[in-house]
Amino acid sequence: MTGFEITGASAADMELLRTWADMEGWNPGDSDRFAFAVADPDGFLVGRRDGEPVACISAVRYGAGFGFIGFYIARPDVRGQGYGLRLWQAGTDRLQGRLVGLDGVVEQQDNYRKSGFRSAWTNTRHEGVPQPGADGSDGADGAVEIVDAASLPFAQLAAYDRRFFPEARDAFLSAWTALPGRTALAAVQGGRIEGLGVIRPCSGASRIGPLYAAAPEVAAALVRRLAGHAPGGEVAVDVPDVNPAATAVAAGLGLAPVFETARMYTGPAPEVEVAGMYGVTSLELG
Repeated sequence: MTGFEITGASAADMELLRTWADMEGWNPGDSDRFAFAVADPDGFLVGRRDGEPVACISAVRYGAGFGFIGFYIARPDVRGQGYGLRLWQAGTDRLQGRLVGLDGVVEQQDNYRKSGFRSAWTNTRHEGVPQPGADGSDGADGAVEIVDAASLPFAQLAAYDRRFFPEARDAFLSAWTALPGRTALAAVQGGRIEGLGVIRPCSGASRIGPLYAAAPEVAAALVRRLAGHAPGGEVAVDVPDVNPAATAVAAGLGLAPVFETARMYTGPAPEVEVAGMYGVTSLELG
């Protein structure tokens, strides 16, 4: 591999990673890279052949013991030449000694198993325009108020997110919920957060993630409200089948399955509140 080197991603590289992910049909958010960059600035790697980017991977560290792999892409014209494998080795080396997660597309899952990953659940992307409730409303219980998440103390939002993710990720969450063009809504009851959803513009259907809720009707109400901020009302949610209620909510809203990945870990799945997970945040960073 004469002339091949691995470097950290530049700002221009981060835009290229998004373009490559879009070409793979993953429909990343238009501004996701800005939140990704603050999660772990050194966690995005690019393989260059004679100075030209040909492959990429993200290997993001969270806290002291968790990591997540994403953006594992080799340019189609160089696949099978070992460049992707070199990036894979560099990414996994960076996360050595940690529990590591990823969301693997179907065609790569056998390769991930050979590297020690085991499936924990399946994320199925559901897309469409959410159907209204039976009475034409969003279906929210009158006791639950849906508010702009920015109106709540950030520490409260971060503590809520921590219930569903293995490590604190405050810097990422702050950017993820507040980037221009996004809408973050929280369901609140008696001063407690009972749900959280964030919608972001994409080249295709607007993506909702995370989607957390204390009950199915809260999740459905958040999706319907968030869809009001999507062009044409079309949304996409990556629904974890480890929570059967989440799949039922997506079906009840009239959203159709279009794509799936496997959430995989190198060890036992971390203990998080799966019963409240109705949509994962990001296939690239968990």
